[in-house]
Amino acid sequence: MSDEIGSTDGSALHAPVARLLRPLVRLFVARGITFPALTNLLRELYVNVAEYDFALPGKEQTDSRVSLLTGIHRKEVRRLRGAGAPVSAVPTVVSRTSRIIARWLADPRFTDGHGRPLPLPRLGSGDAASFEALVSGVTRDLRPRAVLDEWLDRGLATLDGADRVVLAEAAYVPKGGGEAQLYYFGRNLHDHIAASVANVMGEAPRFLERAVHYDGLSEELARRLEARAREIAMEALSQANREAHAACQSDPGGTHRWNFGLYVYAEAAASGQTPAAR
Repeated sequence: MSDEIGSTDGSALHAPVARLLRPLVRLFVARGITFPALTNLLRELYVNVAEYDFALPGKEQTDSRVSLLTGIHRKEVRRLRGAGAPVSAVPTVVSRTSRIIARWLADPRFTDGHGRPLPLPRLGSGDAASFEALVSGVTRDLRPRAVLDEWLDRGLATLDGADRVVLAEAAYVPKGGGEAQLYYFGRNLHDHIAASVANVMGEAPRFLERAVHYDGLSEELARRLEARAREIAMEALSQANREAHAACQSDPGGTHRWNFGLYVYAEAAASGQTPAAR
């Protein structure tokens, strides 16, 4: 298999890449991204990747070599070089909100004995757990009241009968097609694909990238397994978040980042498939 993947014409990649791209093409068509627009984006990315990721040590990358690597005419290469690849900047509201929610879900001060986020009084004193203490522990640039008003407006939090702030389910699952969801769409798919690509291109798997899958199931069993997988996944994510949050308290900081992601998927597949597991 490795010899096929490493073939110069890349023919062994055609089928898996077509399967990979199909749901993306469905999204593109639904959101009005035409084929010519996608072609322009891919042309820019091809030039950028060839220019920076395939530069030879100690040698200047030339238009001719980039053209050879990409199959794009030298005139186009010359026009596009140095433009830089499209960057997915973290929206301020996403960064701030995700850090506050992560702390609410990880810090023992703000969770119960089962790791669930506690309802928090708006204000507190001393070391008492409160929404004010939660926000102030993450950022001093915004007043906790302003954050609360924003969250209430966006449906990320609610107030219970005791006037405590309750984290809403919408905080875990961003609104479909909204700024937050689209940001994580790009970030999480990038990291999953990057891990898989590193494993394919390397001599040995570098990252953990595994799946359990069964075909030929009844709809009822598929739904039941999907629901149970959600429970298992949320338990794993919550545990990883708690441990990462605790470790960060004594970490000096640096330039590295880490991502731990899970996905669950089920669909009505083609008939004639036999059960299999991996």
